[in-house]
Amino acid sequence: MSEYEFTLTFKLRSPGVDVDDLVERLGAAGCEDAAIGVGLRGRVALSFIREAPSAAKAVFSGILDVKRAIPDATLIEASPDLVGLTDVAELLHVTRQNVRKLIVDCEALAPVRVHEGRPTIWHLVKVLVWLREEKSYPIDEDLADLAYTTMQINLAVGSKDTDHAAQREILALLA
Repeated sequence: MSEYEFTLTFKLRSPGVDVDDLVERLGAAGCEDAAIGVGLRGRVALSFIREAPSAAKAVFSGILDVKRAIPDATLIEASPDLVGLTDVAELLHVTRQNVRKLIVDCEALAPVRVHEGRPTIWHLVKVLVWLREEKSYPIDEDLADLAYTTMQINLAVGSKDTDHAAQREILALLA
């Protein structure tokens, strides 16, 4: 069993929820291993430190526990997934300058960016795999599994708004 640190952010159907009641329901549903944040109206974020046999089991069980407590909550995002240089540095316990040197200022073909600009954003799992394969950088496999899981969840969340006919046409263009 490993420990996985991840955050799940949900949209609440009713923005005027009783915070104390919400915290009680989440605790009773199995979210006692999460710090609960309700800073934005109509949103709740849970930062978990959950022990499980795999990253997928940890994150999926977190989602199920939240849905058990708040059935009408809608998952918005799972993290860690989309990251900038500072995020990668914090996760790897190195300096931002070190990550910049590894990714941006290197001669090897860097991982594909999700957003080019300020800030530059990557899918964490793509950066971790690239660092392991191209730079022989020691990567924690549990972190890589977690990043892969959260990326897949976020892609699924984003696909709910998909026009399937348009997606088929786009995928045919990209083939």
